[in-house]
Amino acid sequence: MRAKVTVYPRQEVLDPQGRAVHQALERIGFATVEDVRVGRSFDIHLDVESQDEANDLVHRMCRKLLCNQVVEDYEFELGEFERGELDLAGADG
Repeated sequence: MRAKVTVYPRQEVLDPQGRAVHQALERIGFATVEDVRVGRSFDIHLDVESQDEANDLVHRMCRKLLCNQVVEDYEFELGEFERGELDLAGADG
């Protein structure tokens, strides 16, 4: 089973990278973009017996290492998918 984890700044936290990307998009003609949040993603392959076990493990990984919960949020999707695909809805952080 694979987990696709996305970590990004909380809405109430200033995101200077997101603001810079937003401004650049507007400058090159994408005026309809309202907001950009820049984060990071992890593609994690898990050797687990069940989706419940995978869900628990990924939550624990995020809380202990992948996400600084003071200033970041996370969400993830679980499934059997190839790199770049999103097949199965997962859980929010």
